Amino acid sequence: MPTLKVYIKPGCPWCVDAIAYLKKEGFEYEEIDVIADPAMFEEMQRISGQTCAPTLTYGDLMLPDFDVGEMTAFFEKHGIGA
Repeated sequence: MPTLKVYIKPGCPWCVDAIAYLKKEGFEYEEIDVIADPAMFEEMQRISGQTCAPTLTYGDLMLPDFDVGEMTAFFEKHGIGA
């Protein structure tokens, strides 16, 4: 089963909202702070083609620069659940 990875920037309001939603709904995920780890910032940029956070990946699926509404629609579209 793929790992849900969420690339975040501390203090980013969209990142805070995304993490709060994932915790509330009981998702298992890997939180990656791209400010604390420059290599992960480069990875996020390579994967998504941009520098905005949050960005998430789930296997080969990727959702860049999103809000909670876009994330829940993405989960529904791809059958991703907690």
